[in-house]
Amino acid sequence: MPTLVEIIINAGSGADDKEEMRNQLAEIFSASDLTANISLAHSGDEISSLARRAAKNEAQLVVAGGGDGTVNAVAAELVGTDKSLGVLPLGTLNHFAKDLHIPLEIEAAAAIIIAGHSVDVDVAEVNGRIFINNSSLGLYPSIVREREKQQRLGSGKWPAFLWAGIAVLRRYPFLDVKLSVDGDELTRRTPFVFIGNNEYEMESFNVGARSCLNAGKLSLYLTNRTGRLGLIRLAWHALFGGLRNEKEFLALCAQEIWIATKHHRLRVAMDGEVTHMKPPLHYRVRPLALRVIVPREEANEN
Repeated sequence: MPTLVEIIINAGSGADDKEEMRNQLAEIFSASDLTANISLAHSGDEISSLARRAAKNEAQLVVAGGGDGTVNAVAAELVGTDKSLGVLPLGTLNHFAKDLHIPLEIEAAAAIIIAGHSVDVDVAEVNGRIFINNSSLGLYPSIVREREKQQRLGSGKWPAFLWAGIAVLRRYPFLDVKLSVDGDELTRRTPFVFIGNNEYEMESFNVGARSCLNAGKLSLYLTNRTGRLGLIRLAWHALFGGLRNEKEFLALCAQEIWIATKHHRLRVAMDGEVTHMKPPLHYRVRPLALRVIVPREEANEN
């Protein structure tokens, strides 16, 4: 009997004709004696609903076609199950796919999925909500909200992002936070807090990438009372070296982080999507909780 593969594609990701893509994928999987049940989702809720259904049926492989937000939504339903997650990177940035060395071309990514080599990777969560890449407070969630506002007014994604960045940096809000990092307490006044699922490269032109997704730890990055010029200096050192020697920059690894603040609600970004949460925020890592299809070389290394 052909093996059933559930494929969930975000209809709003990328610029390709999704119906044409559906037919292309059906042919690719059929040629390998796999039955692909391909669904086009038109909202985040629909993606989650389809993934929830797929997590309960007979398919052992569920594929997320979209950007990091789509992959997050599908992964959240598969965490802790015996199902495998396949990734078709159709988004703008595709951080998760890049960190796992999954090719960005659809035919090559589909070939990786068909080959079926898998690894178990960590996920992280905040107040019970799963994220696969990172979560942040402060500047970035505010920029995303402003960008969405500009897009609703008709701006393109990148012009809206640029305008949002300028608008938020003009206000430059600070957060007063109390953190407990594996039991150690610290207090900071900061423009941002960044929590990663495993450790991020913070220097050189590979900044923002991860070399390992199964070390069983969170990474925490923040700065103390840094103004706009100080933030530019940190960005310069991130690209050209010396960031970790900056006395105002803090980088730690942990398995559990608590964040308290005087605010009743906080904007929290997770894998590029923003929601509101009530503090305290409880971050923890869930080691090896997600099985992902990866290139054979990546599977062999693990």
